[in-house]
Amino acid sequence: MKIQLSEIAKNRLERQHKKEKNSKVADRIKSILLPSEGWSNKQIAQALRIHENTVSNHIDGYESKNKLKNESGAVQVVIFQMKMPQSLLSI
Repeated sequence: MKIQLSEIAKNRLERQHKKEKNSKVADRIKSILLPSEGWSNKQIAQALRIHENTVSNHIDGYESKNKLKNESGAVQVVIFQMKMPQSLLSI
C-alpha cells in the first residue's frame, strides 16, 4: 500500500524517528515512511521482522487517526499536519 506524505510530514516523521528511543515506535514510523518510498508491506514486514498485517495496521492507524502509539497505548505520539495559509496556496 503506497501512501502519500507531504514533504513537511515526511521531514517531521524522519526527525521524530531520529529522536525516538522506543524501538517499537521507531518501527511504526518506518512503517509509515517506507511505503511513501515505494516499499511494499511485505518488504517492510520482512525488514522490520513483523507481520505484514501489523504493517497494514500501522499505516491504517496513521491514515485514520494521524498518530502512532505502542501496543499498550501508554505512549502516544501525535503528528500534527501543518496547515498552509490561504495566501500561500494561491501563488
